[in-house]
Amino acid sequence: MNQSQRTAPSPVGAGGSGVAAIGVDGRDSLQVGRLSDEVRAAIRVSYALRRVPEPSIRSLLPRPTPPMVGDIVLARVSGIGKNATLDLANGRRCALHPGDLIAAVFGHRYATLQFEGYAAAEADDCHLLSAGGLCGLVASKHDTMPEPTRLRLEGALGDADGRLLRLRTFRLPPLPPRPGAARPRVAVVVGTSMDSGKTHTARSLVLGLRRTGIRVACIKLTGTAASRDTFTLLDAGACVALDFLDGGFPSTYRSTLPDLLGLYHLLMEHAAAEGAAWVVIEIADGIIQGETAALLGSSGFTSSVDAWLLTATDALGAAGAVHLLRDRAITPLAVSGLVSRSALGRREVEAATRIPCVTAGGLAAGELNAGLPVESAAVGRRRRSGEQSALTLG
Repeated sequence: MNQSQRTAPSPVGAGGSGVAAIGVDGRDSLQVGRLSDEVRAAIRVSYALRRVPEPSIRSLLPRPTPPMVGDIVLARVSGIGKNATLDLANGRRCALHPGDLIAAVFGHRYATLQFEGYAAAEADDCHLLSAGGLCGLVASKHDTMPEPTRLRLEGALGDADGRLLRLRTFRLPPLPPRPGAARPRVAVVVGTSMDSGKTHTARSLVLGLRRTGIRVACIKLTGTAASRDTFTLLDAGACVALDFLDGGFPSTYRSTLPDLLGLYHLLMEHAAAEGAAWVVIEIADGIIQGETAALLGSSGFTSSVDAWLLTATDALGAAGAVHLLRDRAITPLAVSGLVSRSALGRREVEAATRIPCVTAGGLAAGELNAGLPVESAAVGRRRRSGEQSALTLG
């Protein structure tokens, strides 16, 4: 539905207080209007809103009908399910209790081991789709997953002038061109599936690159907002850790390829501005997931990549993924992830793929650093898909 076809939230008048005698148990409904200091202090601002300045959250508007991706809302926890905690914008993880007020954002979620969910609500009710503060309605779930935490929508959040807050408003701005500046080299980590070890592999690669004094940035290009991933990469010494939130996306499921490529170029501009010589990029889920497959099929993306790493949970998955990647003229430099934790698994991978299978410890020790060029590639330089001269095994 077009934005203009939605029910527009009414402007906030000067007289609204935004509170209807909230009790200690927090169960009373809020009124549309200016939010009182008491209510604002009680709101738990989720990690997905880390780019939204808290002083911007000033008013409560009618709930958006229908909600759209990026709409920022105030919701009350009505029942605890899978997510009993919430990652906050300040980096802390807090416990959730019935009656708690949280600031969340509508978005889609694709997680084969957790939830499939969409930016939608049933009247005032929706679900907490992730610990990072994504909300919507669960369409399906993994058999092992508990029911989702339930939310009751109080309304949309607005600024002091009653304007609806949307995540895209707070995205990083485009940077002006830097003629003659070096383009950072790019290493991309892809996997066979969710939870195959991609973030840990990216973290280990950062540690290995930093052993030679290289300045490394990290980008999580696709997925769902998760504070743990960002802090893991920063703790490894990344000079900056960016993700799709910095581009105004609460998640990337159902994003178009042009949107993803635009996001990629925006985040690369900012990584380069931080002086990174290498950028380690993680792409979420498995290589046959929709958005991941679209990126891997785009020469506009693959031709800018200098090295590929594949993570897998088992040798057969690695062999199948390598076959699919080679069909796209992409040959991973190495395989890592969960399968690399087993000596037998490593031997199976190497026998089936003829590609080294390297442990996280090996990556962190710099086993892939031999032959690493000191100088960055020139601006505008593009490698053909699958060319792997940037990194070699010594």
